Amino acid sequence: MTATLPAVPHGTLMIQGTTSDAGKSTLVAGLCRLARRAGARVAPFKPQNMALNSAVTADGGEIGRAQALQAIAAGIEAHTDLNPVLLKPNSDLGSQVVIHGRARMNLDARAYQAYKPLAREAVLQSYGRLRARYDTVFVEGAGSPAEVNLRANDIANMGFAQAVDCPVVLVADIDRGGVFAHLTGTLACLSESERARVKGFVINRFRGDRSLLEPGLAWLEAQTGKPVLGVVPYLHGLTLDAEDMLPDAAHSAAQAGGEILRVVVPALPHISNHTDFDALRAHPQVDFTYVRTGEAPRAADLVILPGSKNVRDDLAWLRAQGWETALARHLRYGGRVIGICGGMQMLGRAIADPHGVEGEPGAVEGFGWLDYETALTREKTLKNVTGVLALEGADAARVAGYEIHMGETRGRALDLPALRLAGAAEGGHEGATRPDGARSSDNQILATYVHGLFDTPEACAALLRWAGLAAARTIDYPALREASLERLADTLAASLDLEKMFGLIA
Repeated sequence: MTATLPAVPHGTLMIQGTTSDAGKSTLVAGLCRLARRAGARVAPFKPQNMALNSAVTADGGEIGRAQALQAIAAGIEAHTDLNPVLLKPNSDLGSQVVIHGRARMNLDARAYQAYKPLAREAVLQSYGRLRARYDTVFVEGAGSPAEVNLRANDIANMGFAQAVDCPVVLVADIDRGGVFAHLTGTLACLSESERARVKGFVINRFRGDRSLLEPGLAWLEAQTGKPVLGVVPYLHGLTLDAEDMLPDAAHSAAQAGGEILRVVVPALPHISNHTDFDALRAHPQVDFTYVRTGEAPRAADLVILPGSKNVRDDLAWLRAQGWETALARHLRYGGRVIGICGGMQMLGRAIADPHGVEGEPGAVEGFGWLDYETALTREKTLKNVTGVLALEGADAARVAGYEIHMGETRGRALDLPALRLAGAAEGGHEGATRPDGARSSDNQILATYVHGLFDTPEACAALLRWAGLAAARTIDYPALREASLERLADTLAASLDLEKMFGLIA
């Protein structure tokens, strides 16, 4: 991108959306990259996030995955101040509450409303530190400001904007339809002071002839008195970490006539960190499918049991959906299975939750294919890790990922580990490695606590070969993500009136 960018003033701009998945996270990531290009010291910020995709920060805490991506776009290290309040749902009514990167408690929705004044203090502390350290802060709202039932003690949208006195840009997704109703309807739900705080609109995911949209844009500006700051086209094929929602479509291998590997992941009701599979979904030799509630388990070369925020409930769901029988058949016919984090725990003999970390205290039997047992703990393990695969013939395959789990696993199966991680085990000497996970003696099952297992090119290729793809190609997922951020920034530079948008900050 060679075009000259306008200067980025010091201050704050908040991006709110008419709905969830309107494009707030992506827009903030793109704006962070543009501001970085313009020479600004820029940081993303999301006061409150509700997501099961998370990342481990440089200061050893936990934030939403989208803010970790935005930090990459901004060229800074991910820090807990970027997302001071993270809610991780573990039931339809309750969530684990993470404050400044640390799990504090489990609260139901009503109890969390009462807790919000304390959460607000955490939000304002983090925001103050970011404003002191960076020139410009792009803030991402959560859900929609039109959720009038949540207005009391709001810290996610207009409540935050009014507390710090920052302008707001409202983004809407035209691809889902009703974009003008979304925008005008959202404004109608706001108070007079909140409406005045909205300084303009961005219309996202447009495809078609822009000239046919112009009459609608003119009507919107006349009706609201607010400018349309840009129309962003639908960008196909972006490789960016998702905040929470599972992708709608399966990924079909693009290599016509060549060898492919069929990979299936059960879409657990409490699936967490499904960004683990983004590299597989981007791989040209992988047919990747999520199998959802009500869908029959399907034939595959590799089945991956993902992370879970409620392992016992999700294990019961797997059994109710017929997965225990399907997995036994899959293994009997030579298929491969990987369990990651909660999926690893399910593969063992038992899972105990003596403290009621994820629900009522109790224990359940696991699938029993690996000889170990897991006990959930009150303290959460949060680590960024590096190491190598411990597979035969793949000892040099480097892994770089992270651990986020509330459990300790013990048993004989761990004597045959899946990975060797840098850092001494308890009682070990400096410079030693420690084992992680387990493998079955027949080499069909691999289990690990490490998320990001497929993100390094060498580990991804080695694991695909282990699963049966003899001529697995090497793809560089981090490079694909970086190229997508650059493409996103180029598109925003061409689609938005950056003079007006950045001018709002001042």
